[in-house]
Formats: sequence, C-alpha cells, structure tokens
Amino acid sequence: MPATPTILPPQVSPPAFALSGLPPHEISGVEAVAYPFSTHDGDPVLGPGGDAATEALGLDLLAVLQSRRATGQAGEVVSVPVAGTPANRDLRLVLLVGVGEESPFDFRRAGAALARATFDHESLAAGVAAGGDDEALTAFVTGAMLGSFVFHWRSQGPSHTPVRRVVLASLPTGDHTGALERGLELGGAGWRARMLATVPSNLKSPEWLADQAEQIAAENGLSCEVWDETKLAKQGFGGILGVGQASATPPRLIRLDYTPPRARRAPRVVLVGKGITFDSGGLSIKPGESMSTMKRDMTGGAVVMAVLASLGRLGCPLRVTGLVPAAENAVGGNALRPGDVLTHYGGRTSEVMNTDAEGRLVLADAMAYALDNLDPAVLVDIATLTGTMKVALGQWMGGYFANDDTLAARLRDAGTAAGEPLWRMPLEGDYEDTLSSTVADATNAPGGPGAITAALFLQHFAGDVPWAHLDIASAGDAPSDSYEWSKGPTGFGARALLTWLTGPDPLAGLA
Repeated sequence: MPATPTILPPQVSPPAFALSGLPPHEISGVEAVAYPFSTHDGDPVLGPGGDAATEALGLDLLAVLQSRRATGQAGEVVSVPVAGTPANRDLRLVLLVGVGEESPFDFRRAGAALARATFDHESLAAGVAAGGDDEALTAFVTGAMLGSFVFHWRSQGPSHTPVRRVVLASLPTGDHTGALERGLELGGAGWRARMLATVPSNLKSPEWLADQAEQIAAENGLSCEVWDETKLAKQGFGGILGVGQASATPPRLIRLDYTPPRARRAPRVVLVGKGITFDSGGLSIKPGESMSTMKRDMTGGAVVMAVLASLGRLGCPLRVTGLVPAAENAVGGNALRPGDVLTHYGGRTSEVMNTDAEGRLVLADAMAYALDNLDPAVLVDIATLTGTMKVALGQWMGGYFANDDTLAARLRDAGTAAGEPLWRMPLEGDYEDTLSSTVADATNAPGGPGAITAALFLQHFAGDVPWAHLDIASAGDAPSDSYEWSKGPTGFGARALLTWLTGPDPLAGLA
C-alpha cells in the first residue's frame, strides 16, 4: 500500500498591525484595549492614555492596580473584563501592562505578554508603546509577534489562535512606519526560524528544507542553488555525505545569496547554519529522552534562511551568502561508524570517533567551500552543537567563540539589543592537542571541554578570516512559555544576526 503523503496543515499567521494617533478607547470595534503602567515609590502610575481611559471607560484603573498589588514589572498584565461601553459595544477586555524601566527589553516583554493575554480575540488597540521612542515601538512589535507564535498539527485546528489585528495607538505625531516595519522583520525572522525548527522530521527532510529555501528565495529576491547527493559526491563534500549516508532522505547543501541593489561589489558575509533535520546520534545513538527534541537540530540552518529572507527589506548594505549543509543523522547498515575517516571539501580529514558529533562535520564542509569560493570578509557559523554549552549557560543565553575581538563585540551588542543575549567563550588553544588523531588530521570527538574543542575543530576551516562560531544548543529549546519564547524550538539567533547585519556599518573595523 503506498504511503500517505505527509502534508503540513495550514498554520496561523502573526497579527496584522496598524498605526494610530488615537487613544485605544477611541478606536471603535476593538474587543480589547491596553494601556501601560509602571510604579513610582511603590505606587502604580498610569502611562499615556490611562487617565483619559479612566474617565472614558468609567473605571478607576489606579484602584484596580492597587487592589491587585501590581508591581509594574515588564510583562505583568492586569485584566479587567467589561461588557462594552456606549462608545464601543464590542469592547470586552481592558488590559494594563507593566513596562518596567521602559527599556527596549521591557517593551519587548510587554508586547509578548500582551499577545499571550489576547489569544482568541479578534482585535486589540494598544497604547503600551506610546510612551517610548521608535526603538521601543520596534521592540514592542517584535515581542508581540513572537508572543503570538503557534504551531499545530491537530485534526481540528489549533487550540488557540493569536489576536488577528493590533492597532498601535496613542502614537505621537510623526512617521513611525520604519519602526513598525523593522519590528515586523525582526519578529518575522524569529517566527520563520522557529516555525522551520518546529516542523516534525517525518516531513522535514533535507530535500524539504531545500524546497523551503527555494521558496524563500523566490519570495524575497534571492538566488538559490542546491547540491544533491550526486553533486556533493562529485565536488568532494565528504562530511555532509558521510553524516547523511544512512538516511532514506539524502543530504543537500543549500546556498542562498542576497545582493544589495547597486552594490554588487560590496564585501560579503557568509553565514553557515547547521541543517541536521533529525539527529538520532547515528551508531553512537542518543538516549530516547535526548532524541525527543532533535527535530530542531537544524535550527542554525533555519536561522540562516530566516535572516536571508529579511535582509532586503531592512536595507542590508552587504552581500550575504547563507550556506545550509542539510542531512539526517540516521542509523542503518551503511551508517557512518566510529573509526571511519572522512575527507572534507578541500582535503582535510577527520576521524569519526563519535557519530553523534556530526554537526561539526557538515559545518566544516560548508566553511571550507566558503573560503575556497566566496572570499568572505567575515564568516559566521551557527549551530545547536554541544550539550556542554547548555550545562555552562542554561537555556536562556547562547554561547559564542570568535577569533576577532571587533567581531565578538559586534555580535555581543547585537544580541543584547535584539533580546538574544550571547556570552563569549574562550577559544583556548591549550586544548588544541586534544584534537589529534593517529590516522587523520583531527578527531571529531576529543573529549574534555566539549564546546571549546568543537570550536577549535571548526577553527581549522575558517582560515585567516574574521570568524565567529555561535553554539546555540543552550537556547535551542525553551523549557516553557516565557515572554517572547514559546515552549519548544526557539529559532534563537535570527534577531541577533539580523540586528548586526542591518545596523550602521556592520563591518567597521573588520573589512
């Protein structure tokens, strides 16, 4: 009997956003309105529009906050059900949202918390970001988008859906379109990366991922090239082929290219994202509990694809190439064995002592290809690579290594600004000897401080180019819903890289 085709059901979309200078309670037809608040000397203080809303709605909003002992911390939400007003018979919910110290970090959290509080509503008018600048508005929109994230594969549709329409209200005079659009792109990149990482692996094969890349390219003015297993073999991509050789779904190498208008000779940044569509560990098989989240082991590749999709609309001044070496690390009669030796693109060899240390093997091929063919000004790889990074940093921060202090500082600052914090780890040369192999140029499983030795392994494929290695295994999965993070795969890194690449002069001091 032929297999039933695996088809992803239709997914929900993020909210649609609009801008308005009117206060929330003057916007007719909305089901929910939201106002910011903070505290001063322990007492609640209403933000823009709050005093007018108290009179217009006939509610003592300060008394509500006092009775609920509201603290004003970012993302705190106090809900007041209502049964409509003479001016708006559709109104059902008044929300008071804490904005903390009113930093972009706080507005991002407020946006995400408000999005969760308005699930299953049709419309919302929110004045929460009105007290901040355009950076605050961008952060609020980003948080609201990501707090709305839903993925489902249910026969009856999703159990909850995000609010469909959000009016950003009480905005001061001026054009805030650019701030809104930047928030939509940052939030959209995080959404896309998270969605790709969440899709189950009975659908998400290397070929499927390549199809998604081709669709992204067609929709966003990118060029796309895909290597199948025959082309990979012909050109000597031994790492990608070796990792994927036991799978019923052959490996692929995906290349996406963004070129800014009228800047075809601009410096090129190359992003390399690990694309392991499922990681069983191979013959060095993972325990069942560790395997349960491995559909997201291509998060690095998802991040690269999501970043490339948004560069044009945010005016990135650089050429950017994204490479995603995609393979499934499976178990089979022809699986890669401990003790096998692989020859990477360019000729360097690796002795495979642990088939569950496969990510660095595919990244190495793509990095070697980049150096040989693309003349990168900067090379950055991103991967859910080592469990030791999670041990070191927990689950809310990514780790990174860099061979250039300027690049390291740029990535750190971008991560902080984007709400994806990154902690620099030592690229400690004293551990280089642990990579030694008696039969090959290096072993893929040297032991010791695993995140550091993995970075040292990859450094051999970076040459003299400014390079950074982002190990996001720590933040690849969120253990619970928390502000802009939804439980499960996170898509961590998309906002940080996009913030860096679309900021002012991203290569200053580097190229």
